[in-house]
Amino acid sequence: MKRQRQKTFKMVSTALLMALIVIMQLISAVIPPVGGFSISLVLIPLVIGAAVYGPGTGALLGATFGAIVYINCITGMDPGGSMVFAANPVLCFIVVMLKGVLAGLAAGIVYSLLKRRNKYVAMLVAAIVCPLVNTGIFIACMLLFFVDILASWAQGGEIFAYILTGLVVANLLPELLINVVFSPASVRITNVIEKHNNA
Repeated sequence: MKRQRQKTFKMVSTALLMALIVIMQLISAVIPPVGGFSISLVLIPLVIGAAVYGPGTGALLGATFGAIVYINCITGMDPGGSMVFAANPVLCFIVVMLKGVLAGLAAGIVYSLLKRRNKYVAMLVAAIVCPLVNTGIFIACMLLFFVDILASWAQGGEIFAYILTGLVVANLLPELLINVVFSPASVRITNVIEKHNNA
């Protein structure tokens, strides 16, 4: 009976986190973009889900994130993403799903490896790793498959200078800062969910 209740609670919690990711990503899409890209707020619930339920759930939440990003690319809500979609819809799908899934997976792995030592440190590191993987995979894929689009975003400037200023400074650093600032609160939320799950 207890196991069934825990399983049901996990399903409901995961579904709520997925819904939160969808809502937060849609909100991110309407916030004026920085450097051509909207800042992702969804990495916070993604890290929380990965911490509470492990890398598999982190990957599932990352896939949810990727799916919403892809929809935004199709609809034009993500202007930069819509250019990638227009260039190659299949590769666009692979890129957005890969970066989301691997970001959630990495956050879950890092948290599970460090949580026995210190939950706050584990959450902080997971909160740092998640946006690093998300943006790192995106940059690597753009360089591999969509270098022409990167060049157009750079508007005649040096591509690597654009990556540094437009993608790292203007996009990655704010996401990283948001995740780090919310990491203590994320630990408290995680503790509440784990306590309820084990009750």
